[in-house]
Amino acid sequence: MDKGKRLYLIGGTMGVGKTTACQILKRELPDSVFLDGDWCWDMHPFQVTPETKKMVLENIVFLLNQFLHCTAYRNVIFCWVMHEQAIIDEILAGLDEGDWEVRCISLVCGAEELERRLQKDVDAGLRTEDVIPRSLARLGLYECLRTEKIDVSGLTPRQTAEKIEKLGENEKNT
Repeated sequence: MDKGKRLYLIGGTMGVGKTTACQILKRELPDSVFLDGDWCWDMHPFQVTPETKKMVLENIVFLLNQFLHCTAYRNVIFCWVMHEQAIIDEILAGLDEGDWEVRCISLVCGAEELERRLQKDVDAGLRTEDVIPRSLARLGLYECLRTEKIDVSGLTPRQTAEKIEKLGENEKNT
């Protein structure tokens, strides 16, 4: 497999800014592809059952493996809520063996910042009001994960993308 290929698994609760930052990161990193886990979970009515959970995880793992094996991409960016270590572990366990680096990152922020961001989306009609308590309830779960944490409080999506990009650069320089 290509030397220097990198997979970014970027988690965070709803409204923390994963998708927006990853869209920017996709444009900033060379030869990049982006998958949002929500795209594999976009159904109506939204149903969380053992069958749909299994299907979604299998679809995510399949797509990530396809991207990782494709020589056109050096950077594979994936984001999803990933609030439990078991979710991250299941994705990683399903990936094929290969010569690529995996970066597991959680985007976190303070509760007030998260509520402000979500309320802005609710006011714009992008989310429903019930997302605020659901997202706030998950916020503390990220501290327990075996991931690199980036506090995005007060950061723009571009600044968040820059911090993600610099994580890899800092390792190269040490």
